[in-house]
Amino acid sequence: MTDIVIPADLLPADGRFGCGPSKVRPEQVARLSSSLDLLGTSHRQAPVKSLVASVRQGLADLFSLPEGYEVLLGNGGSTAFWDAAAFGLIERRSHHLAFGEFGTKFVKAASAPWLEAPSVAKAEPGSRPVLEPVDGVDVVAYPHNETSTGVFHPVVRGQADALTVVDATSAAGGLAVDVAEADLYYFAPQKNFASDGGIWFAIASPAAIERIERVAASGRYIPEFLSLQQAVANSRLEQTLNTPALATLLLLDEQLRWMLASGGLDAMAARTAESSSTLYRWAEARAEATPFVADPAHRSGVVATIDFDDSVDAAALAKALRANGVVDTEPYRKLGRNQLRVATFAAIEPADVVQLTRSLDWLLDRR
Repeated sequence: MTDIVIPADLLPADGRFGCGPSKVRPEQVARLSSSLDLLGTSHRQAPVKSLVASVRQGLADLFSLPEGYEVLLGNGGSTAFWDAAAFGLIERRSHHLAFGEFGTKFVKAASAPWLEAPSVAKAEPGSRPVLEPVDGVDVVAYPHNETSTGVFHPVVRGQADALTVVDATSAAGGLAVDVAEADLYYFAPQKNFASDGGIWFAIASPAAIERIERVAASGRYIPEFLSLQQAVANSRLEQTLNTPALATLLLLDEQLRWMLASGGLDAMAARTAESSSTLYRWAEARAEATPFVADPAHRSGVVATIDFDDSVDAAALAKALRANGVVDTEPYRKLGRNQLRVATFAAIEPADVVQLTRSLDWLLDRR
């Protein structure tokens, strides 16, 4: 199928559908080109601190920051944040919803020797477990969107006596949310924010800040790079502990400007809902395809996973698409299913998703 040429009028104008890194808009690249006086300069000086302040304010505006909440940032991405949480956020024991690769990875980080073994509610890929109170835990953690499977979980408080900590890496900026329902809503910016990884952000409640300060004062050993207290202190100074990637911040700042000028979070959520609905309707209409997530209420608005029956080689479909400039539609590598996984992040044009389905129709009809 890699020798097949899809008619040009069926192809998306932009064929980038990867789940991360994601499509970057040309306007963001232009922002980099116009910011050469900023790239390669000290992150302790006013120009870069002003950039950090702009990003923090943009996130505060996008998420309608509740009273007392703060925007924190630190280097290392979401993977580093899991380790930081194990050192500086979980006091004794955490409870996790694990329904895909990334929720499970946080469980591993929270299995540190100085903590009690975490409680875990699991579900098979393509579904999600029920969020129920658990005695003796001080953190309840789950993904807002499981990138590996395309399962969505609403942001709601886990229980009154524990912090609610939500991994929003593939959800933030693309799904509607009331961040007041969480104590830490954290993410890296390489998905809906169309930037690069290597840095994390968190919308933090006063209760989360108090917990961070209490754990830091407890005498527990915390590496400085993974210190959430350091992240709080440096964020308030519009900086990070060590040098951040300035290009990442510039890409993010430009994306935030576009999001806010385009109608804010509600408008972004409407875009992703339109795009993902196009794919789910398409899969339901094709005899060979079906949405991997069976329950419509559990289906992601930003990562659509589509299964195919044995008559279709989904890997061959992905290769044919790639040969025609439509890239990164392969399934999550560890899931091992005969499926396509398509990002419908905020920067992706809904019209391009329609064209993707037209290209798929053309390929499937000519097997």
